[in-house]
Amino acid sequence: MAAARPVLSQLNVVTRDFDASLAFYRALGLEIPESASPPDGIRHLEVAFGVGVTLELDNHQLAQTYNSGWRRSGGSRVLLGFAVPTRDDVDQRYAALIAAGYEGRQVPYDAFWGARYAIVADPDGNDVGLMSPIDQSRRSWPPCDSPVK
Repeated sequence: MAAARPVLSQLNVVTRDFDASLAFYRALGLEIPESASPPDGIRHLEVAFGVGVTLELDNHQLAQTYNSGWRRSGGSRVLLGFAVPTRDDVDQRYAALIAAGYEGRQVPYDAFWGARYAIVADPDGNDVGLMSPIDQSRRSWPPCDSPVK
């Protein structure tokens, strides 16, 4: 496994009711523009906190595209996202965690937003994402379903 430690960079919440979640986080005091996400189809919102951590809200439709665990069993509602230094680190860390007996939720793959990405479950069943830096040349749209393990 690579020597560099993963860095917590993302807290991702899969919402039951996207509009209700937007209203809650606005009431909490986060600055979220009214045009944050269209009302139909895939919905996503990012709120950067300026300290290297981003809160992201996704609806079920989007979660099912990047996490095959959501298509199989619904996954967990919160995903802790860790940035790793390279694309190879995603594959190596995923393989090491699976070999140690942890459950794989999403095999490593090249995600539509341009990063190498994988998801494992922690001992309590929470999804933990491993993400490489984004490579703009690898972005694609529309998203297609991630590969199943």
